Amino acid sequence: MSDEKTPIEQEQESGNEAAKEATEAASAESAEQTSAVKPEETVEHWKALAEEHQSRMLRTLADMENLRKRVRREQEDLQKYASLKVIEELLPALDNFERALNVDKETVTVESLLQGVNMVYRQMVQVFEKEGLTPIETAGKPFDPNLHQAVMQVEDTNLPSGAIVEELQKGYQFKDRVIRPAMVKVNA
Repeated sequence: MSDEKTPIEQEQESGNEAAKEATEAASAESAEQTSAVKPEETVEHWKALAEEHQSRMLRTLADMENLRKRVRREQEDLQKYASLKVIEELLPALDNFERALNVDKETVTVESLLQGVNMVYRQMVQVFEKEGLTPIETAGKPFDPNLHQAVMQVEDTNLPSGAIVEELQKGYQFKDRVIRPAMVKVNA
C-alpha cells in the first residue's frame, strides 16, 4: 500500500487541521480576555447583579402585599354591601307601608286597608322570588326532615302515615338551601 492519500482524504485532513487551528485560536483569545478582566470587576459585576435581583424581589413582594390588601378590602366591601340590591328593591314596599300608615283614619275602610296591605305583600314576595327565595311546599306532601320540622303529631286514619296534616309556619328555601324549615303537624 502506498502512503499516498486520495483527494477526499487530503481534503478531510486539511479540514481537521483548520478546525484544530480555529479551536486553538479561540482558546488563546479566551485566555487573553480572562486575563484582561480584573477580579475586582467580576466581583462588582456579580454584586450589582445580586442587588438588582434583590431589588426586583422586594418590589415583587411589595406588589403581592398590596394585592392581598386590596383583595381583602374588596371582600370586606362585598360582605358589607351584599344585601344592598335587595334593600333597594324593598324600598318601594317600605314606602307603600308608610303611605298606608299615613292614610286618613276617618275615611279609610277595612277593605281598602286590606287591599293595600295585600298589594305590599305581593310586592315583597316578588322581590324575594326574584332573588331566589321560594316557600317550601307542604300541602299533601310526605314529611321530609330536610325540609320540614314536625312539632305535632296526630292520628288520622284517612291519611297515610308520615303525611303532613297541617302547616303551622311557612318554611323557605333560598336557591338550593333551606333557610327555615316549615313547621308542620304530621300524621302518625
